[in-house]
Formats: sequence, C-alpha cells, structure tokens
Amino acid sequence: MGTALSREDLLEAYRRMKTIREFEERVHVEFAKGGIPGFVHLYAGEEASAAGVCMNLTDDDKIASTHRGHGHCIAKGVDVKGMMAEIYGKRTGTCHGKGGSMHIADLDTGMLGANGIVGGGPPLVCGAALAAKMKGTGGVAVAFFGDGASNQGTTFESMNLAAAWKIPAIFVAENNGYAEATSSKFSVACGDVSVRAAGFGMPGVMVDGHDFFAVYEAMRVAVERARRGEGPSLVEVKLDRFYGHFEGDNQSYRAPDEVKNVRATKDCLNRFKARVMRDHNISETELTAIDDEIARLIEESVAEAVAAPNPTPEDLLTDVYIKY
Repeated sequence: MGTALSREDLLEAYRRMKTIREFEERVHVEFAKGGIPGFVHLYAGEEASAAGVCMNLTDDDKIASTHRGHGHCIAKGVDVKGMMAEIYGKRTGTCHGKGGSMHIADLDTGMLGANGIVGGGPPLVCGAALAAKMKGTGGVAVAFFGDGASNQGTTFESMNLAAAWKIPAIFVAENNGYAEATSSKFSVACGDVSVRAAGFGMPGVMVDGHDFFAVYEAMRVAVERARRGEGPSLVEVKLDRFYGHFEGDNQSYRAPDEVKNVRATKDCLNRFKARVMRDHNISETELTAIDDEIARLIEESVAEAVAAPNPTPEDLLTDVYIKY
C-alpha cells in the first residue's frame, strides 16, 4: 500500500493530529473551569480520521462537519487561535463569537461549517460538489458524519443525489460506536455503515480509524476517483472517542475501563509515532520539537481568547445577510 507521503508530509500529519489532541485536552480543562459558554463535544481519540482525510485535500476542496467539529477544522487548516476565541464566544473568533463550538466555519480554508443538526452536512456537500463539477475546478467536497447521522434521511438522500448526479462528493462516516449514547450495534441494522454504499451504486470501504495510513489511503482512492469524474464514495472510519458525547456526559453506557483501555491500546497518535520512527527515519527529537511548538500555540491561544473582547450589541445585526 503506497501512501505517496513525503517525510515532510508525515511531519505535517503528526502536527495536525497533535494539535487536535492538545486543543481538545485543553478545551476539556478550560470548560470545566466555567469560562467557555454553550455545549462542547470533543474529538480527542479520532485525530487520525480528520488528518487522514484532509491530508488529501487542498484549500479549494470543501468539507462539512458535525457538532464534533474541532478536529475537522484544525485538519483543514482553520486558524487555531481564531477557533479558541470562537469557542470562548469572543469577537476575535473565527465567526466573531457568533458560532461557538458547534458552528465554526471558515470559507477561506474550505470549511463550510460545523453543524448542530445531525445529518446537516451531506446536503451542503452535494451543493459544493455540484458547483465544482459545473465550474470544472477539479475540486471535491467531503461530508463528515457519525453513525447516528448515518440513519438520517438527509444522509440517504444526499448519497442518492450524489450518485445520480455523479458529482465529486465523498461521504466519511466516523463510526465511534455510540452516536450520542446508543450503541451502533443496536441502532445500525446492517452492522457496517459502509455496506449501505451498494444501495446507491457507489463504492464503500471500511477502515481502522486508529490508523492514519489506512484512512489516508482509502481517502486517496476516493478523492482520485472523484477528481476523475467517476462520482461519489462512502468511507466508513471505525474509531473511538476519548470523551463522552458532550462535556458532562458520565458515559454510563460504556463498559468499565473501556476508555482507559482504548487510550492504552488504540491511541492513534502513539501508533503513528511508532510507525514513522520505525519505518520513515523520523526521530523522537523531531516529534518532541513539534510537541513543544504546539504546547506554546495552545497556551497562547487560551491566553489571547480569555483577554479578547466580547461581541457588542451592535455586532448582533452584522453578518446576517450576504451582500452580492
């Protein structure tokens, strides 16, 4: 299996995954202090999926996210300091403090937005993919959604539409096994989300979401197919989240020590580090330097977000209507 990744690419992949991990771990701490408004849904544990997908994309490609969207944002290149300020609801945030954790968007990097509506992303991606096809840009559009959203009519309709129109859309089902708090073994009748692709006449593949290389390779095939004009694909990524559905979720639906065991045996960052050090001549010193760089970035992001101004009452009526 060829990854087509250079040494520099691998270091960048690690940087994206490590940034997601440290960002989420810090948000977990800061939310507990009471300074972050609204709901927060953390992506920690799922980093290999976002990075493996987005390492195949350019700024001109589009993604639509979910309520658990921080990792997708970072992997697509959204500014980390702007994201932290947005989560704090500050005027300097990516969306000027109007979106918060569940609604971060950055059209300049192709991030169409996190979405509080389960299954809200796939229809948006169909529009972006249709635009790319009609304009002949060669771009692709990717919808991230979970096992819960895999049961939504919007997702089914979008996959059918994408196949019927043969547009460059890719559907990435991040199956963490629980949706909100219900096991997918109970809620997904067919077992694996990926097999549903056959019903829409598109390829479907399932990969280990703890393995960056497996995600990257499956996505590479899907992206190349889409860019050739051969239509959509469905990629199911089986993975585990480290935290609950939302901050404050006691996860009583999970087995005792399940999260502890996942962290000990399936951590995608540990697996990635071991492989690149063994097979790609990357040293621990190089990875530690990235760790230190990211630690400084996260520390600065929190400090600047805390000190940033809140939106004003006058800001309420801005960014409501687009001007043509």
